[in-house]
Amino acid sequence: MNPPARKNAVCNTCTIQLVNAAYRRAPWFRLVREPLKAGMRLMALLYRVDPGEYEVRTPSCYGCMRFYKVALKEKSGLFCWLNGLVNPHFDALIERILTEEEVQLAQAYARAAMSGELDSKDEDDQR
Repeated sequence: MNPPARKNAVCNTCTIQLVNAAYRRAPWFRLVREPLKAGMRLMALLYRVDPGEYEVRTPSCYGCMRFYKVALKEKSGLFCWLNGLVNPHFDALIERILTEEEVQLAQAYARAAMSGELDSKDEDDQR
């Protein structure tokens, strides 16, 4: 029996890069993000989300919350509602913390990862 085909999680901006830059620039940002991340992991557990269902384009993408978020949007109306309330404020906060250049770099990285254009040096630079 063949294993089921893996789903794609489309990334327009590398969340890992954004968050790492925000943590460096504003260490207090962890106090905002970590409870949200824990809540998302709890909801993923309750809704039996398996991030392994999604194709991971690069090794640095392992553990990204994007997989949980995409799956929860598919499975949970409650999550969609909560995300609709929280996400605009979260994005606005990120935009205040980071420079436009940092956001653009995270967007370029995500595009390269999605198209398979990254090499091992790019992977190491992202960490």
